[in-house]
Amino acid sequence: MARYLTVALACAFLAFPAAAQQQQQWFVPGQQQQQQRPAQAQQRPAQAPAQQPVQAPPALPQGVPPPAAVIGIVDVPEIQRVSTAFTQVREEIERRRARLNDDLQREQQRWRDEQQRLAAERGGLAPEALRTRERELQDRITDSQRTLRDRAQDIERVAQTSLREIEQALGVIIRQVAASRSVNLVLPRPLVIFNEPPFDLTAEVAAQLNRMLPRVAVPDEVGATPAPAPAPAAPRQGAQRPQQRN
Repeated sequence: MARYLTVALACAFLAFPAAAQQQQQWFVPGQQQQQQRPAQAQQRPAQAPAQQPVQAPPALPQGVPPPAAVIGIVDVPEIQRVSTAFTQVREEIERRRARLNDDLQREQQRWRDEQQRLAAERGGLAPEALRTRERELQDRITDSQRTLRDRAQDIERVAQTSLREIEQALGVIIRQVAASRSVNLVLPRPLVIFNEPPFDLTAEVAAQLNRMLPRVAVPDEVGATPAPAPAPAAPRQGAQRPQQRN
C-alpha cells in the first residue's frame, strides 16, 4: 500500500507544475489591449483533425482453458534454515570473511609500523633515499590492497556460485514434490495469508533437499595466507637416541 501511495504522490507532484503554469496569469505593462481579447480568441476554437476509426484486431481462435488449480505452498527461508548445504556454505563464507578481515587488520598495522619507522628515520636519510623508501612503501600498500580486494571479490563469487547450486537443486526438488502431490501451482508462503497444513510442502521439500544435496563443494579461496605449519617438537633432554644398526 505504501508503494502505491508513493507512486500516486509522485504522479501528483509531476502533474502539479503543469497545472500551476496553466492557472498563472502574468501582467505585462502596455499590453492591456491584448488582455481584453481572450473571450474573442476563445470563440474560435481550432478544429481538431478528423480521427480515423480504430479497427478492432481480429478475434483469436478459442484456446484451451487452464486446468483447475491445485495449490502447494513452500517456505523458502525455512528450507534454507534447516538445509545442511546452505548452513555449510554460510559458515564457510563467514569463516573466509573473518579470515580476510583479520588479514586486513594485520596489513594495516604493518603499514602503520613501517610509516612510523620511516618517519623516525627521515632525518638521517638523503632526499633521494627518502623518496625511494616512500615509493617502495606505497607500492607495497597498493599491492596489498589489490590482493585483499581480489580476495573479497573471490569470496563473494564463491558464495554466489554455491548458493546458485543450492537454488537449482531446490527448484528441481520443488517440481518433484509438487508432481508427487499432483500440485500444479506452487506459491511462496509470504504471499499467502492463510492456508491449511495439507497445502504446505515445506517439510517434504526440505527433507528431499538434505537427502539430495547434503553438502556443496565450495572452491578453495584464492590468495589466502596459509596457516603456519606447527613447529617440530624439540627433543627431550636425556632421551635415548635410537641405536644405529651395523
